[in-house]
Amino acid sequence: MNILWGDVVYHLREFIRLSADLRNHYNEISKQCREENEAVIITMNGCKDMELLEMLIEAEEDVTNGRIMPIQDTFNDLGSILKGK
Repeated sequence: MNILWGDVVYHLREFIRLSADLRNHYNEISKQCREENEAVIITMNGCKDMELLEMLIEAEEDVTNGRIMPIQDTFNDLGSILKGK
């Protein structure tokens, strides 16, 4: 994950942890964030949330790499699929 702060881009590694980990391993997670320049994403629903986060990360990579198209094209494609064309 890259974060732009003023004119400086910071690169952060990110980790996904369950909400129970925050309760059970708070000191470890706190140290990880402070000392290792790592973002920690806390999820409450486990795998379901992680699947969504993975999709969002893939989407961010698509935008970064120019793999985009007009939204109307996407809606047209979906409409064709739903109509069985």
